[in-house]
Amino acid sequence: MSHQVPRISEAEWEVMNVLWEKAPQTASEVIHVLQEKTDWKPKTIRTLLDRLVKKQVVGVNQDQKVYTFFPLYSQSECQYAEAQSFLQRIYGGTMKSMLVQFFEEQSITEEEIKELRTILSEKTDKHNR
Repeated sequence: MSHQVPRISEAEWEVMNVLWEKAPQTASEVIHVLQEKTDWKPKTIRTLLDRLVKKQVVGVNQDQKVYTFFPLYSQSECQYAEAQSFLQRIYGGTMKSMLVQFFEEQSITEEEIKELRTILSEKTDKHNR
């Protein structure tokens, strides 16, 4: 990914999740969905939307009377960027040191190990072609 995905705060992630679920949506629709699961005031939610527009993570369609909002990045792009910056900050950028610590701390099931083996061997196949 050449372009830098902007950093998103936890509250902004909530707004993004609503838009990834269904887009475009009006501010009122976003507010409606978020008020069902948070105790945020409409003004707070509008501020978050504005911030995401400023950061250019959310686009605005101004063709209709009522503006609608839509994500400019996919969920996986944002997750990837978030994971990269997390790795950078906490583990000095290496996936290996994170995984080692994770496996030592967590109890991991046979099922999960199988799944990881599959993912890793698919990756290896791709590299060796």
